Amino acid sequence: MADISRNSISQPQFQLYDMETWERAEYFHYYMDLIKTRYNLNVNIDITGFMQVLKEKNLKFFPSMLYIVMRTVNTFREFRTCLDREGRPGYWNFCNPSYTVFHKDTHTFSDIWSPYSEDFHTFYETVVADIARYGDVKGVKGRGDRPENFVPVSSLPWLSFTGYGCDTYSDSRMILPIILFGKYFEQNGRMLLPFSISINHATADGYHSSLFLNTIQKNCDEFAGE
Repeated sequence: MADISRNSISQPQFQLYDMETWERAEYFHYYMDLIKTRYNLNVNIDITGFMQVLKEKNLKFFPSMLYIVMRTVNTFREFRTCLDREGRPGYWNFCNPSYTVFHKDTHTFSDIWSPYSEDFHTFYETVVADIARYGDVKGVKGRGDRPENFVPVSSLPWLSFTGYGCDTYSDSRMILPIILFGKYFEQNGRMLLPFSISINHATADGYHSSLFLNTIQKNCDEFAGE
């Protein structure tokens, strides 16, 4: 496994955009107020080498992939952009993952969260410990006191999906991305992972989303030392 860890991060800070100089100011207002638009992109991520490293190192899949996701989220400010309590756009210097755990006995799920660390081993052990501690807590919110700087991530390990759409019937002010990955499968000797991201068009265009998804692949490859 290649060393893809980084130095520790600072305390969470929210930086407002300067609407006079922010290059997306016009686009933000257009897609936030006039043409309210979210869009979804779905790709297959090649995790062949990634899975080989997990097997060799006896690492769990979910916390390892969660690290790849959050490392990528924290690379691009477009995917850390949200609104403050007064509805003004800005971005966090980093985000933590808010993720779901499944209860096999009731077939329900709960949201829990873990603090992000740029160091893989620290993050991995934290997520494993948090799942062990909060994984059996029932209810929509399995762990309280979730910080404001979060990005929701879900896993659908029962289905190798080819598409996923996310919508809401309310005027939601939630503009952070929503991320989902599914059941990995083998095709032509490669292991592939269905991966989806739901994006508010006010924060990111297809160019930024393509960078994000290509970086997910790049980070998986780096993890495998490829």
